[in-house]
Amino acid sequence: MSRKRAIAAAILAFSLVGGLSACSVGEDTNKSSSTPGAAEITFLTFETPNLTPQYWDAAIKRVTDKVPGVTVKKLVAPSADRTGYAKQLKTSGQLPDVMIGVDQGGFAEAGDLYTWQPDELKDFSSPDSSAINGKIYQLPANTQTVPSVYYRKSMFAKAGITAPPTTYAGFVDACAKLKAKGVLPIVVGGGKDSFPLGMTVSAAVDTSVYQATPNWIQDRRAGTVKFSDPAFVDALQKVVDLKDKGYLDPKMISVDYAGTEQNFLKGKGAMYPMGSWFAAAADKSSIKDDIGVFSWPTADGKALVPATTGGGLEVNAKSKNLEAAKKFALAFQLDKENLDASVRSDALFPAIKGYSPPTDMGPVFKATYDMWAKAVQSGAVTKTFVYGQGGEALLPGVDAKVYTVTQDLILGRKSPQDAAKFLDAEWEKAS
Repeated sequence: MSRKRAIAAAILAFSLVGGLSACSVGEDTNKSSSTPGAAEITFLTFETPNLTPQYWDAAIKRVTDKVPGVTVKKLVAPSADRTGYAKQLKTSGQLPDVMIGVDQGGFAEAGDLYTWQPDELKDFSSPDSSAINGKIYQLPANTQTVPSVYYRKSMFAKAGITAPPTTYAGFVDACAKLKAKGVLPIVVGGGKDSFPLGMTVSAAVDTSVYQATPNWIQDRRAGTVKFSDPAFVDALQKVVDLKDKGYLDPKMISVDYAGTEQNFLKGKGAMYPMGSWFAAAADKSSIKDDIGVFSWPTADGKALVPATTGGGLEVNAKSKNLEAAKKFALAFQLDKENLDASVRSDALFPAIKGYSPPTDMGPVFKATYDMWAKAVQSGAVTKTFVYGQGGEALLPGVDAKVYTVTQDLILGRKSPQDAAKFLDAEWEKAS
């Protein structure tokens, strides 16, 4: 997942999993891309159950076969926190020439990232997405809905729920019906990967605070709103209420991303708030026809689909082979085979002019994509609180504090009011 991830990046974006085997800095793990006398660049990637080493190797080779004079050394982040890993590499003077899905915040302001020019973005359908102060540092290559709510149709039927809820009151009622049938309503997780913890909080904020104030995050940056304002506290209270009513299991928050995904696929809960990248895993499962998707409902029933566009490649502005790095990054993002592979492997929605996903995608991807496409047509797309990118993102490091405070809320260690005050204090530190 392009994820912010992280989302991956996240967001991204964006579909992540920690505890991955790492490559040492400078280790060439893609020898097939090497060409004697070529300009050598390093490329920081990440691996997930969807984005395997073979996926990255094939994608890199497709580009180097078409872009002469460039050779690539693939680096792999050792955990879900690839932004933290990029910071470590920068500290040791080894910031990669090209990176994917690394949080721009901090790097952009420090002058570490190349500023993409308008003529270089002509093929992107949302060329201004993920901008910071009007400048594009990360190619706006993919759109992801985050979170969407995936659900087991059979479990809904067992509980007498004939259709996905369209209002928040209906959502809570569906949770009550599921619990009455002995079914855990909502699967949550976090563990060492942390980012799944933000899904319920982000959904609650997206469909209440952001519904009323679409530019809330810009207002928070300007200091005209706070986390401790009543509207935001009320959104946090919704998460606590779900826990207090037994609609989610606090013990699950210790489960990592891969385990959380498996908990849903193995039937340990009826609903799974997650980014659209989950559709890739869902369509590979034996229960793909039993999985549906809907957007987290609003109080008034207005459909809103939280989404973010960005998550693409970034180039080190100080790369000794800057032109080669730029050429590789653009070719990587615009290659149709790479785009198709990203759709098949990670259920991305490429934000490239004229691009359409393969027609043979699975039912969960098609349902997710259709939900997003309808939201675009009706103007029902909203920003995503935790997983936004560029100028729509939280300040650097605050996303991790949201994960921490969500854990505290679910475990009863903080009230919504105390959690909001904590986030205000952390925001000021980050400022």
